[in-house]
Amino acid sequence: MNERSAGLFGDMSIELGKVGIWRHASGLTPEVVAEVEALGYGTIWVGGSPPGDLTVVEHLLDTTQHIAVATGIVNVWQDDAATVGASYHRITARHPGRFLLGLGIGHPEATREYQRPYAALVSYLDQLDDLKVPVEGRVLAALGPRVLRLSAERAGGAHPYLVTPEHTRQARQILGDGPLLAPEQKLVLETDPERARAIGRPKVQNPYLSLTNYLSNLRRLGWTDADLADGGSDALIDALAVARRRGGARPRCHRAPGRGRRPRGHPGPQPRSPARAARTGRPAPVDPPLTTGIRTTRRRPPA
Repeated sequence: MNERSAGLFGDMSIELGKVGIWRHASGLTPEVVAEVEALGYGTIWVGGSPPGDLTVVEHLLDTTQHIAVATGIVNVWQDDAATVGASYHRITARHPGRFLLGLGIGHPEATREYQRPYAALVSYLDQLDDLKVPVEGRVLAALGPRVLRLSAERAGGAHPYLVTPEHTRQARQILGDGPLLAPEQKLVLETDPERARAIGRPKVQNPYLSLTNYLSNLRRLGWTDADLADGGSDALIDALAVARRRGGARPRCHRAPGRGRRPRGHPGPQPRSPARAARTGRPAPVDPPLTTGIRTTRRRPPA
């Protein structure tokens, strides 16, 4: 079986799985991490700009058996490429085939040095090349077309955050066949629309609807200033913090755009839903009623 048919990520042979979980490092307790792996999730995405020494990643890999770990994302303004490159090689030597380096440019509201971000990102990638960090071992936080194209040319793919299925469709067209596309999606474990919005809206509004990069991307997708005001319109919140369907069906919001895509990870066991977990006596690894997931996909080139 070749790597593509096995669902492995590029030449690095990283098994990312179909679905991952995104969480700030502070929420990745030993109990949560153990349950995430036991439930069959493919990857833990460490959010919140983990430090460039990546000790949090190393600890997660040391205390799990097989689940992959990715950063979502290391901020290139926060740590220099030499530090991150050394951390990458240390971790991959200890845990080959289990670590994916996610990189991003962050936000001008949070970074005083934020100038010429695209050029800074390209320079950072140049330095990682010099440090022998493989293209297939890294992905970029990409929202707009320019960085999406860079993700296909200088990295293994893209990890967009706070996006809609329409963005996923457009991103796949820009990336073309092959590169990883791993969009983040907030999921609300509630079937009542009004209660779901009451849960999801604060998580979207603060801080994301005050950050320029996210607002610009949502406007590019057609959302209006009225949609973005006052915590977000109902339609915007429904798109960014998806509620569970009645009857327990899982949202399929990032599968529909481009049905011909193939998962960018090993098919493996599917993560158990919270409802199924309750029936089997194994609690879901979330802080109900809201969690954040990653839909990991890859569309194969034609034979």
